[in-house]
Amino acid sequence: MPSISRPGFFLSTTAVAVLAALAGCANQATTAAKTPTPTTVVSVEFTNTPAPSATDPDKMARTYTSSVAKVTYGDGSVKTYPLAFNTLFSVQDKINEVKGVKHPAGQLFDAKMQPLKDPMGQPLVAETPDANSLLAVGDKLFMVTHYEYDWVLADKTVASKAKGWYARSPMGMTLTELKQAKDGTLNVIKQSPIDFSGVEGLWIPCAGSQTPWNTHLGSEEDYDLQFSPLTKNAGKLQASLKAMSAQYLGGKPANPYHYGYIPEVDVRTAGKTLVSKHYAMGRGTWELARLAPDGKTAYLGDDGTYGLMLMYVGDAWGNLDSGSLYAAKWNQTSDQGGGKANLNWVKLGHATSDEVKKLANTHSFTDIFDAAKPEGNACPASYTRIRAGSKEDECLKVKPGKEKAAAFLETRRMATLMGATTEFTKYEGVAINAADKKLYLAMSAVRDSMTSAKGEPADHIRLPANEAGATYTADLASGQRDQHGSVIASDFVATKIYVEPALLGLPLATPDAKGNTADDNHIAQPDNLFYSEKMRTLFVGEDSLIHTNNYLWAYNLDTKKLTRILSAAAGAENTGLQVLDDLHGHAYIMANNQHWGDFAKTVPAELAKQLKDRIDVFHAPVGYLGGLPAIK
Repeated sequence: MPSISRPGFFLSTTAVAVLAALAGCANQATTAAKTPTPTTVVSVEFTNTPAPSATDPDKMARTYTSSVAKVTYGDGSVKTYPLAFNTLFSVQDKINEVKGVKHPAGQLFDAKMQPLKDPMGQPLVAETPDANSLLAVGDKLFMVTHYEYDWVLADKTVASKAKGWYARSPMGMTLTELKQAKDGTLNVIKQSPIDFSGVEGLWIPCAGSQTPWNTHLGSEEDYDLQFSPLTKNAGKLQASLKAMSAQYLGGKPANPYHYGYIPEVDVRTAGKTLVSKHYAMGRGTWELARLAPDGKTAYLGDDGTYGLMLMYVGDAWGNLDSGSLYAAKWNQTSDQGGGKANLNWVKLGHATSDEVKKLANTHSFTDIFDAAKPEGNACPASYTRIRAGSKEDECLKVKPGKEKAAAFLETRRMATLMGATTEFTKYEGVAINAADKKLYLAMSAVRDSMTSAKGEPADHIRLPANEAGATYTADLASGQRDQHGSVIASDFVATKIYVEPALLGLPLATPDAKGNTADDNHIAQPDNLFYSEKMRTLFVGEDSLIHTNNYLWAYNLDTKKLTRILSAAAGAENTGLQVLDDLHGHAYIMANNQHWGDFAKTVPAELAKQLKDRIDVFHAPVGYLGGLPAIK
């Protein structure tokens, strides 16, 4: 086995062998410890937080929990632990320090770490905290937090609708050092923005995850930069490139092929960060990448319409810069209960990040593809009609010798050209259950490209529409083969995909008293996912306009019980989901809110007014559910 190197991390061949031996010892120890001790946690159950009533706008306007964790131990005893939602900071808190000057936590910066301002000359602050990674580094605690997009300006104008302003702005992350009290309470020590100038900036960081080597994996959900410059959507592409150039790069032209990758943040003991983008993992509208325990297999959520299901398999543990890309083909076996399918995998290619970065620096869209104009539902001879990332048809063929550039710079387009499925809609969170070999995928809504429609280029997915969405389960297995019959070098390849009944959304025919158009006692439009191996629980956070209050749910795999454990302020999305089973004697469920007060027009007018009067859209919180003991 060759040596493995990565930013801030090196393993020699000998060290890998030692780790493998230690892993074997750990497996033996696990086997020997199957008999629970009195302090071993046997199970965790949560009580339900009732949904707020339409007659209680005060409760609807705040984020809270009333749930209790019931923990059963190996000696048969049961202890109860009330949960509490704790705010670490809000996006307007002036704790984000640069060169001795403190800015709001959500402040956006350019490549020189100069604070950006809005059209009124006020600080450009993102009200959209998303992913969290709480990491123990040495004897310190650090938290990486995403800021997904610029929602409202200082005068409460929606940024994407403000005349003469940018529909989207370059975004950022913060690094917050925290201290942990004896009772488990977390508090902020200091905070600073993370510098992305070395990788040309950051575009729409959505959800994130943590690696087995204790770093943060982010995302770039770059909707507009994925559009073809030859279609009707070219204007959105050019507007976003202008925003990155003018706001972040100081006028330097922005290259769309520098965005849409999985960034990694390596936090050092002194609080310094090392940032990289993993070009070898492909380019798309990534919600996040979730790594399997093998440290090389990753599933990437592709958030949008006509998206794909992508799997990256690195050449070795810890290697995210040299590997192969595979796209799934959905072979439908049922359209009932959210649908069922068998998955086949199409290998798109193998590359290193250095190779792909060189291609990104030297290629344009027209260097990679020949394109023709569709004529109705047909393309000229030798061209293939596709839909990749939008409803707009494209007629494309890859230029000779440009297959690698197409696979890694135009991953969606290459996937559908090679016969994989690009019909997933709003494919958001991803989680992995290693013990049971299960993969969980959040489809925020089953609509558009996931329904059967005449005239679609492929129409692999043919499901009844369900605006409330579904969280899918896929079985994972080894020994799977690609379209060429070659074995895929992973033990975590998804094979069959289906929906557990409790994880299927339930739309309503007419709005209820709160304006909900989905049942309040079922998950609606799932987004963030995290699986706790120790609790045997899948946590699901909502991002929905069809629930006026979005919820965080806990689904116990053994009891099949679905429990609401957090209610977010009206309109707010639940983000930042990370579960730490044991951090220095305490467990935590990290939880943020973004875009408070952004609810649907179905909310009755008087109730909407009462909620607007109670919600401050500028103070979205970054926080956590505390009160849990260590789950060992």
